[in-house]
Amino acid sequence: MSNKQHIPPNSLTQQRLVLFVAFPGMCMLDMAGPQTVFWSACRWLAERGSPEYIRHTVSLEGGLVQTLEGVPMHTRPLSDFAGQEIDTIIVPGSPHIEQVIEHSGLLIAWLREASKHARRTASVCSGAFMLAQAGLLDNKRAATHWAMSDRLEQVHPSVTTDRDAIFVQQGNVWTSAGVTAGIDLSMALVEADCGRQLALQVARELVVFVKRPGGQAQFSSLLQAQVQDGAAFDDLHLWITDHLGSDGLTVDALAARVSMSPRNFARVYKEKTGRTPAKAVEIFRLEAARRLLEESDKHIDQVARQCGFGDEDRMRLTFQRNLGISPSEYRNRFSSPSLGTLE
Repeated sequence: MSNKQHIPPNSLTQQRLVLFVAFPGMCMLDMAGPQTVFWSACRWLAERGSPEYIRHTVSLEGGLVQTLEGVPMHTRPLSDFAGQEIDTIIVPGSPHIEQVIEHSGLLIAWLREASKHARRTASVCSGAFMLAQAGLLDNKRAATHWAMSDRLEQVHPSVTTDRDAIFVQQGNVWTSAGVTAGIDLSMALVEADCGRQLALQVARELVVFVKRPGGQAQFSSLLQAQVQDGAAFDDLHLWITDHLGSDGLTVDALAARVSMSPRNFARVYKEKTGRTPAKAVEIFRLEAARRLLEESDKHIDQVARQCGFGDEDRMRLTFQRNLGISPSEYRNRFSSPSLGTLE
């Protein structure tokens, strides 16, 4: 996941204009989560005597905008900010984002132009479709709600979705996964601007994580498998998670557990889950290793053996292939602070 960032000075040196872009049918939490993070940041900035964010909720014409949940939000028209220097633009999502886009030509045009001059542009959940429609995600990686990742790539083939990412930064464009991931994204934006100490103060006040445990994962591999194949292999998946340390998780062994021939099992499993059995076992082992690296003080080679990788080298290759970082880097980034830095 691309969420590394340089830690800047501990406060803003000047006021920065943040615009939260509203449209009818948007998800209220997509908007309210980031708004609350920036509101809290302003409280702590004010306590320091530092310049604060200037925050406004805007829409094409201003006035009340009805959210998906039926709660109207008061907005100012985009024209009020013509010619002003915009620091950050944040676009929420909607379950009906494609229908919204059909009627949002002027808003898309504004977003395309305003993003050329803003320091950064961000989306929450399916708001990534808005950014893609404006051409901001061409040939970039992006995050969106896991259930809409395939559709985003279908509609915008030049976009590569990162299905595991909570948020993704590509230059000055940031995208995040579903709904509450907008809070994670906003915490990262505040940390990038104001430093980790202020971000921790915001996190404590809002009772959220600066970086949520689990790092990249939007949801667990077990949950993903359940969502995709229903009950077909639920018992098998639970059995696999209980036997990850075994070196006998072969196709033949798994097929025998569900009373199928190896060939038929491999075919049906791939059809229902989208993965080969071998890849599924690898992902389950990877997830178990991630949890141990985050939550325990076990040595990396112990984790590798416990999770069935056999040795540290094989686990390192699996981490690099799937996450782009080594196990030690993963632990340093996502482990509990109380564990310190372990090798």
